[in-house]
Amino acid sequence: MAYFRSVPRLEDLLSLFTREESWLILMNADPDALASAMALKRIMSRRVQSVGIAHVNEISRPDNLEMLHCLRIPTVRFRKSMLKKYDRFALVDSQPHHHESFSGVPFSVVIDHHPLSDEHPVNAEYVDIQTEYGANASRLTEYLYNLKVRPGKLLATALSYGIKTDTMNFERAFSETDLRAFQYLHKFTDTLLLRKIYRSEFHFDWLRYFCQAYFKLRMTGPGLFAYLEDVESPDILVILADLFLRVQGADWTVISGTVDGRVVAIFRGDGLRRDMGKFAARCFGDVGSAGGHRNAARAEIPLDATGEGPVEVFLWNRIKPKTSRSHTGS
Repeated sequence: MAYFRSVPRLEDLLSLFTREESWLILMNADPDALASAMALKRIMSRRVQSVGIAHVNEISRPDNLEMLHCLRIPTVRFRKSMLKKYDRFALVDSQPHHHESFSGVPFSVVIDHHPLSDEHPVNAEYVDIQTEYGANASRLTEYLYNLKVRPGKLLATALSYGIKTDTMNFERAFSETDLRAFQYLHKFTDTLLLRKIYRSEFHFDWLRYFCQAYFKLRMTGPGLFAYLEDVESPDILVILADLFLRVQGADWTVISGTVDGRVVAIFRGDGLRRDMGKFAARCFGDVGSAGGHRNAARAEIPLDATGEGPVEVFLWNRIKPKTSRSHTGS
């Protein structure tokens, strides 16, 4: 029995690849995007003149850095000057309106799984957006299977980790294809490498923030809140928000800090009662960008929008009144 269904229009994708043209695969790097880029590069190999991979964001999370190192992913930071060096461009695990650096890039291929936007239609010769998939890596695994390309150890490990992270170990929404892809990839995956990558959770220098967050935690009902002042990276806030959600009795966490002149608040929830995306939007949607999924969300607020007083007081005064509402669907 076949693992996957056939991929419609796959021949349309292959028809774009010629030995006379060079391609650049762009992404906003995270494990799912890195794995997707590796897979698309593998598909393009021997079909085009050359393939490069570039990311538009800074890669700083320890697991992402470990993934780059262990799986030998040849990605570089994107610069606009690179547009002159390549003939064609592909985008994976994202859509052109998701990052300002994608603006003006003439994408020929877009393969993604995030929700579509009526305000920002995706225009490219080949567009494949499967919004029901939990991970873009699952779709690329389908491509490989249909093309009869057996993934090597490093590629299979990357795809497995991409699925693992984007579905949060299948705790977030996922499809049957995500399960099938993870199962299929298991026989090719180096489980020791995979374990090494996902256990690389934080830099040694970040340990001081754990202590700081512990002493600054406030509880409001079943929620935990902390403001850490200046932090090196929003990734620190993500790790701490995930960590404190493990506290017995905690239904949600909001861990915040100031990064490069903006206030970042990371929301995490158990997904049972409170919708964290809606919660974040209610708290900060009028002063910055805020939203996300039911169990994971984010808000970014310009520092000058917090007023004259302490930032911690500004955040707390906006979060605490919202927690008094009913949790159901809020």
